[in-house]
Amino acid sequence: MFAEILLPLPLPGTFTYQIPLFLQDQVIEGVRVLVPFGKRKLITGVVKHTHEQAPSHYEPKEILDVLDLSPSITSRQLRFFEWVAQYYSCSEGEVLQAALPSGLKLNSESFLELHPEFEDFESLSAQEMVLATVLKDKTISFEEAAKVLKRSSAHPVVKSLLEKKAIILYEQVKEKYKHKTEKRVRLVNAVIVEDKLQEWFEKLEKTPKQLEVLLTFLRLVPVLNKPELNTLGTDKKTLLGESISESSLKTLIKQGLMEEYNFVTDRLNFDFTHAEAPDLSDPQQRALDKIFTLQEEKKTVLLQGVTGSGKTEIYINLIKKELEQGHQALLLVPEIALTTQLMNRLAKFFGKEMGIYHSKFSDNERVEIWNNILNEKTKFIVGVRSSIFLPFTDLGLIIVDEEHESSYKQQDPAPRYNARDSALYLASMYNAFTVLGSATPSLDSYYNAHLGKYGWVELSERYGDATLPAVQVIDMKREKKFKTEQLGFSSVLIKEIQETLKANKQVIIFQNRRGYAPVLECQDCAHVSQCPHCAVSLTVHAYKHELRCHYCGYSESIPPGCKVCGSTHLSTQGTGTEKIEEDLKQLFPETNVIRMDQDTTRSKNGFQRIITAFQNKEAGIMVGTQMVTKGLDFEDVELVGIYHADRMWNFPDFRSVERSFQTLVQVSGRAGRKSQQGKVLIQTYDVKHPLFKWTNTNDYNGFANEELHDRQMLHYPPFTRLIKLVVKGQDKSLTLKASKLLAGELRKQLKDATVLGPEAPAIDKIRNYYIQDILIKLERNNREMPLNKQIIALKAKDITSSKEFRNIYITIDVDPLL
Repeated sequence: MFAEILLPLPLPGTFTYQIPLFLQDQVIEGVRVLVPFGKRKLITGVVKHTHEQAPSHYEPKEILDVLDLSPSITSRQLRFFEWVAQYYSCSEGEVLQAALPSGLKLNSESFLELHPEFEDFESLSAQEMVLATVLKDKTISFEEAAKVLKRSSAHPVVKSLLEKKAIILYEQVKEKYKHKTEKRVRLVNAVIVEDKLQEWFEKLEKTPKQLEVLLTFLRLVPVLNKPELNTLGTDKKTLLGESISESSLKTLIKQGLMEEYNFVTDRLNFDFTHAEAPDLSDPQQRALDKIFTLQEEKKTVLLQGVTGSGKTEIYINLIKKELEQGHQALLLVPEIALTTQLMNRLAKFFGKEMGIYHSKFSDNERVEIWNNILNEKTKFIVGVRSSIFLPFTDLGLIIVDEEHESSYKQQDPAPRYNARDSALYLASMYNAFTVLGSATPSLDSYYNAHLGKYGWVELSERYGDATLPAVQVIDMKREKKFKTEQLGFSSVLIKEIQETLKANKQVIIFQNRRGYAPVLECQDCAHVSQCPHCAVSLTVHAYKHELRCHYCGYSESIPPGCKVCGSTHLSTQGTGTEKIEEDLKQLFPETNVIRMDQDTTRSKNGFQRIITAFQNKEAGIMVGTQMVTKGLDFEDVELVGIYHADRMWNFPDFRSVERSFQTLVQVSGRAGRKSQQGKVLIQTYDVKHPLFKWTNTNDYNGFANEELHDRQMLHYPPFTRLIKLVVKGQDKSLTLKASKLLAGELRKQLKDATVLGPEAPAIDKIRNYYIQDILIKLERNNREMPLNKQIIALKAKDITSSKEFRNIYITIDVDPLL
């Protein structure tokens, strides 16, 4: 017997292994197995299927062990992984790597091995060659690699070797997942009868401290009335928290009255008040009724509700109905910050039936959620994009909240999937219903709704007495001319912030640029500090007193003087959230200002800490990047200021205007979500920009129809499909040559396609690799799409397999966001 094993590696296809006789009953579809791979390493794989056909071109190795008593991966998941790999032009191994929590991959530490197909040793640097020479003879751990290189960390060298595909990084065997246990105490079973207990009471009369332990236990666990309660007993911490002596407890355990044991418990528990589904307003009820009606004829519905219209309450009613019918439900959100706030709102309705899934959780927590879904202990998941890979068994409903968000698209590494689009296919596998929700739907979804492919439900008014905020555009040219702005803030915005704070309300300031300033420039020679590895300037981070590249992570201390002329006259140019926070503290010294961006939310509880602090009014002003635009609900926010709107749409990207509109409307929607009307002030140097005629009136449909007309004229999505090829190499001229050759071959081979490029992107060098982009346009209903993808993958492989271009790397991005 043989098994096809899927390995979490960026390699095509599956690998055939022989099933030893003693494992033949255990090797079934979906179980994890331990297999040898390469010369020395062991790796966790998943059984895709078994058969009796021996491979003809090599001698298969044997499966070493089966790691599961029952499948950890369902058959539907395996089919879904296959679809993701085919659609997004990657390997199934890459999908498995993205899907499977690290805790389900046996691991002790990372190990390095020379790639068996690597031959180009001449391209390696001196340090890389030192490590590669050692790896020719043996496998070493990551920690040992640092010792070989005589440096504190081997990470930069290992990273470079991985990019050159010179080595393979793998994990050596050790079970990572551990159950969470708590120490509990109970009576020995033989004692739980009245006569026996009476004997113990008499025996302990002369030892009052030990008697107090027994009495306290019986108060916490009334076993005389309900003997079955003794099975669980009580938490040891709870018992000791009743001011009893731990030594007395230990004595009773030694004497055989009580016993201590480890109880397996969940890491994630939510308070559950068994709340009924929330009452709906008349518009919400009409929207919900229409969704139920459309559900009978459409498998997908677009819920287009203005900000603050109460889409979450509709979601709750939909989820409750699904759970009552015995099905599972998935609520996808674009940001971890949203799961933080939604968790608190949803827990009272769903409690232990609900789980949260995102990357800030530990390996053990993610494995626990995985197993709870698989065993149907958890019925409802709130999670980010990777949640689509969970092992649902009876999925009945998928809700994609803020479906327009670009965060649903995975950029690097492969699979470069879009969770919203993948969710639609996932729903079809389970015959589940899908709801796409947004105040500003993606033009793709809006177009599909107008074609009749999706059902369409509008919610055009805010919940309760709330009204949409008043929007005012501020001319920063005029402010500069009359010198009325301070530290980048217009006089109008400063006045409104003062009045809002005076009324004991809160303010959000939006600037989609983190750090202190994007540029550090010498005032004498105009030298700008650049990243040595990327074609970008280094961003100033004043808090850490460093310059940092936001593309490769390179950092250095802020220099005391110019590196070129030695001048000490250095100044920052541009403004990031860190500087805005500093300026606001200067303008409003009596007000607490907090910041929410990538730098302040790195820790597991970073989002929770900041959101809770702002909800509790521990700060009057919050400064943030795009994180503050995504569905957050703060009832006391009455003013939103957009610091610099112009930089949002000044990008060479056909979606930049759509994204700008969505961002402006979404961040505006944080204001005035209760009875008081909010205000939105947009600072701009281009008050006549056509976008403002739609944002000022919150007219999404008008904007969408005009933008769709332009897209159709220019043959861009949703009227066409895009595939983007990114060609990278450390030699600039060779990269350009390879990209031109590839584009030329694709123009000859592809059917009904337009090939644009190659073109260097705005940032044409990242991590020492030069970049060229090729964009392929295909008709929306192109029947040759699968064939065209095969041709693209084949031609890309032909290029990188040739001797001349062996150091060139090509990635394929289907449906890119650009």
